[in-house]
Amino acid sequence: MRAAPSLDAHAGLMDRVYRRQRHVYDFTRKYYLFGRDRLIRGLSLAPGTSLVEVGCGTARNLIAIAKAYPGTRLYGLDASQAMLESARSAVRRAGLEHRITLRQGLAEDFTPAQFGVESFENVLFSYSLSMIPDWRGALAAGSAALSSSGRLHVVDFGDLTGLGRLAERAMRGWLALFHVTPRVEFLAALERVAGKNGRLTLLFGRYAFILSRDKM
Repeated sequence: MRAAPSLDAHAGLMDRVYRRQRHVYDFTRKYYLFGRDRLIRGLSLAPGTSLVEVGCGTARNLIAIAKAYPGTRLYGLDASQAMLESARSAVRRAGLEHRITLRQGLAEDFTPAQFGVESFENVLFSYSLSMIPDWRGALAAGSAALSSSGRLHVVDFGDLTGLGRLAERAMRGWLALFHVTPRVEFLAALERVAGKNGRLTLLFGRYAFILSRDKM
C-alpha cells in the first residue's frame, strides 16, 4: 500500500502546479469547472451557519458564498501555500477577512480543531477530490468534521462517458496534465444510493456532478 503524501510533499507538488497558474486560475477555470455557481445557489445557508471548503484554492467559492449568504462563518483549507497567498489577497480585496478564515493542511488530515471550532454544518469539496491523492481519506475527514445534522457538498468531474469515446479520452489526457483524476468509483457508488439522504445531479455528458447530502 502506498503511503499517503506528507504535507510538505503534496504542498510542494501543488505549489509547482499552481505557482504561475494561480494568477490566471479563476479566469481560465470558469470555462471548464462547471456547476460551482449552481451548487452555491442551492446551499440556502442561514445567517450564522458554518461552512468549510476543503481545497479552497484562490477562495473564489468562499468569497461568492460570503456575498450570497451574509452572516455565514466560512473557512478554507488548502495544501498549497502559493494558492493560499492568492486566496488571502483575494479575501483582503473583498474586505472579508472577518468572515473567512484560511489554513494550510492536507484534506485527509484536517479537523475542526485547526480552525478552533468543534464541527461544521457544511463541508464543501469543489473540484478538489479529483486532485487529492487520498480522496477517500479526505471524504472521511470531511464527514467526521460535520455536526450531527451537517451536510456534505461536492461538485467535481464525472466519468465523462456521455461525451463520446474520443472526447472522453482527450479530456482525460488533458486533465492528467494537471494531476486531475475523475473519481469514477465515487460517482458510481453515489448513483447506487441515489435519492437516499441527499440529491445527486449529473451535468451534460456526465461531465460533472453535484452532490448535496446529509452526513455520510
